[in-house]
Amino acid sequence: MRILVWHVHGGWMEAFIRGRHEYLLPVTPDRGAWGLGRGGRDWPDAAKEIELDSIDPGSVDVVVLQRPEEIDAVASALGRRPGIDLPAVYVEHNTPKGDVPTSVHPLAGQRNIPVVHVTHFNQLIWDSGPAPTVVIEHGIPDPGYLYTGELEEMGVVVNEPVRRGRVTGTDLLPGFAQVAPLRVFGMGTEGLPEALHLADSDPGAGPIRVAGDVPATHLHQELAKCRLYLHPMRWTSLGLSLLEAMHAGMPVVALATTEATRAIPPEAGLVSNDLAELSRFARHLLQRPEVASNMGKAAREAALERYSLAKFLDAWDELLADLSPARPPSGMAFAGHGTERIHR
Repeated sequence: MRILVWHVHGGWMEAFIRGRHEYLLPVTPDRGAWGLGRGGRDWPDAAKEIELDSIDPGSVDVVVLQRPEEIDAVASALGRRPGIDLPAVYVEHNTPKGDVPTSVHPLAGQRNIPVVHVTHFNQLIWDSGPAPTVVIEHGIPDPGYLYTGELEEMGVVVNEPVRRGRVTGTDLLPGFAQVAPLRVFGMGTEGLPEALHLADSDPGAGPIRVAGDVPATHLHQELAKCRLYLHPMRWTSLGLSLLEAMHAGMPVVALATTEATRAIPPEAGLVSNDLAELSRFARHLLQRPEVASNMGKAAREAALERYSLAKFLDAWDELLADLSPARPPSGMAFAGHGTERIHR
């Protein structure tokens, strides 16, 4: 298939464009949110940059939507209406914001466009109305077993922790930093010391050690040097960095929020909302590297089983093959990886 899809969520796209299709990525001169294209990433040749206004409308087989505004953008550029003249699905990456759990999804009134949730938690919490829904869990290109755990530190990956604040558990970091230094990776992390009133500490040697935004390959290698992975997120969809850390063989300490309890089995670490319990367990792993290593191996096995790239791509192939402009899957909810269906 020739799939029209915007580069919106880089981590998710890293997996999606590795299928057997041709992926058409809109590009604009400013390379902004509506035209990032490949974004300079080392992606397969099947991910092609295109100018949306000049593409042959009939050459697009399906559109994968990720923002409500894309429905009108596609209709305007191609003269084909998603869900009516053009097969379409909508990927919901995020937990709802605002009035939870009564948040109504933007596509709740669209019977002809299935909403694809990336976690079962998201499907449960969003009110999708009569729109058909399906859960296709994340898939991760395997970075390989990288864990060394040589640093008695906790690794954290979070983008824009200062702006996002309590959503990403930024306020919890100083408490965990009393157990051991935190090595924090991600965009916008340079402002953490000042935001957490630690501006006088050495950003490379203090309780919170800012590693910043680094390329994925380097990130995986550096992160895997930390003894364990800390996942303090309160209200985000299941973070891809968590799944990448598990793939790399890291044990995990995480809040029991959103989808974490499904992703992390007991033998891979601790999932709890008791901060004191989490701190004690983190200290235990820091002091017992052999225990941490064994838990990290269990984390990797679990991640490879549930969040493999092959499983993700197979699920998408099944869903895309089932789309038909003449017979939209209205009145039907999907479950699992796109194979088990539950009729309303």
